[in-house]
Amino acid sequence: MIKEVDIAIVGATTQVAETLLEVLEERKFPVGQIYLLDTESSSGTRLEFDGYALKIGDVHSFEFSQVQIAFFVSTEAVSKEFVEKAASQGCIVIDRTPAFRMDKDVPLIIPEVNEDALEGVHKRKIISSPSCTSIQMLLALKPIYDAVGIKRINVSTYQSVSGSGKNAAEELASQTAALLNFRDVKCKTYPKQIAFNVLPQVGELLDNGYTDEEMKLLHETQKVLNDESISVNATAVRVPVFIGHAASVHLETKEKISAEKVQDLLRQTDGIELLNDQQAGGWPTPVTEAAGNDFVHVGRVREDISGKNGINLWLVTDNMRKGAATNAVQIAEVLVKLYI
Repeated sequence: MIKEVDIAIVGATTQVAETLLEVLEERKFPVGQIYLLDTESSSGTRLEFDGYALKIGDVHSFEFSQVQIAFFVSTEAVSKEFVEKAASQGCIVIDRTPAFRMDKDVPLIIPEVNEDALEGVHKRKIISSPSCTSIQMLLALKPIYDAVGIKRINVSTYQSVSGSGKNAAEELASQTAALLNFRDVKCKTYPKQIAFNVLPQVGELLDNGYTDEEMKLLHETQKVLNDESISVNATAVRVPVFIGHAASVHLETKEKISAEKVQDLLRQTDGIELLNDQQAGGWPTPVTEAAGNDFVHVGRVREDISGKNGINLWLVTDNMRKGAATNAVQIAEVLVKLYI
């Protein structure tokens, strides 16, 4: 008999929370009691789960001792305020914000890549889920890393507006409608027009000229693979797509590997769908392949013609699902199986 698990979701009015509820239902996660929580300004709203309308409560007054697992899908500030409180009351927290990702005693988990890192989970009872772009990249790179090692990664990401929240999606829609009707656009979420445009900044600019989103790809790669020798050079770009992140990845491997061998490895990797046909349209896109499913889709696999030991890949993933909600649920599934 599968044990039922009482859970809380903090940040219940976010788009990730809505997707999380869908994934919990789809994967038949053994939910007992479920508590939807948010800040006081959002409490009282209702969401549907498994045919029931659930009222959203106030996180400030919630006793986390009532649940075994708490998903935090709100802001980094909310996680910093409440995650340690929740863990101290006995539940295990799965946090998808950056708040604790770089803490040494908090595991940063992609289940297909480093499930074993959960072994010390009861020490602090906090687990972090990596950023959307790190999840898609590392799931695809892990079999290559295991086979021949990786020295250096050059990556450019093309990230949908859903990564910025509901307001960003509304801004893209309203700007698109305005431009098609020959009206001026208004910019609130982004500093410049996003409709029919690309913005070469995702996250906050840092003193070194990179953004915090770009630096995440370096730090999270090294932590998830437990290898600080890997160099990562990233450029993150926001694109006028509603759902789905893409990435162009160039690897410098420690040993020579052929494009054919890379494809063989990817075909054998859980969570990967390979679409690498040598014809027009024989590659994946966020809209046609990635949206609505949990795979990291890989295409354009080819060897680097400019030097030795180089491999190029094109990746697309639904950032709301595997990039956020599904990865969190998969972590919870491992907890139920092995640690709760």
